[in-house]
Amino acid sequence: MSFVTLSLRLPCLKIVEFAYSIRESARAKHVSIKISLQGEVEIVVPRGFDQRRVPEILQRRQDWIAKTTERIASERQATPAEPTGVLPDKIEMRSPPLTWTVEYLPSDTSKLSLKTYKASHHIMLRGSTHHLEACRQALKHWLTRQSYFHLVPWLKQTSKDINLPYNRASVRGQKTRWASCSSQKSISLNHKLLFLPPDLVRYVLIHELCHTVHLNHSAKFWALVEQKEPNYRALDAELNKAWRYVPAWVEQSFD
Repeated sequence: MSFVTLSLRLPCLKIVEFAYSIRESARAKHVSIKISLQGEVEIVVPRGFDQRRVPEILQRRQDWIAKTTERIASERQATPAEPTGVLPDKIEMRSPPLTWTVEYLPSDTSKLSLKTYKASHHIMLRGSTHHLEACRQALKHWLTRQSYFHLVPWLKQTSKDINLPYNRASVRGQKTRWASCSSQKSISLNHKLLFLPPDLVRYVLIHELCHTVHLNHSAKFWALVEQKEPNYRALDAELNKAWRYVPAWVEQSFD
């Protein structure tokens, strides 16, 4: 993956400079532009694509990029700021509605261990807790394990409820997607879904299960989504703003 800076001249003669990354994908058939929950721009290109063509493509999509990044920025300003550079003393999930307290116990060792106490919903990090990024990564791994415990069974039940089977489920911490579905009907869930309201999580699950039938966003795909979730338009619009539910520590590196 490479990182490039591009200057765009908008119709109002304003010059906007932003960094973007380019990622090759064996699955990609066309060039696509993805803007993450934090406003990061990623260009996904098919393997072997001439990356010298990317600036031209971005110039053609400059209005959409500017409007999308400005919308994300304005929504972020309208949301109460969360402290950055700080590890959490509690983790509040919405799906399921659980609150875990987090305790950091420093000791004279280079190792770091994480232990959970399920009965009291307590997490204890012991060891080199002064290494903030190591603590953050340990908590993110814990989120992934929680997702296998909570989200994957939810996906399995939703699959049965709407009669759309899939082959395999996995959990990651994607930057630009809440979930994804492959041509092999493998669904990958984002552990950040734990922080979203249940109705949005359910919509994401339905959305990806519909991709097991239509691996695109065609009219047939959306018709199937509407059949399974009639309120999908409102949910999809809300999902575009759902980044605000994700705590800052999940995304912010301490390195």
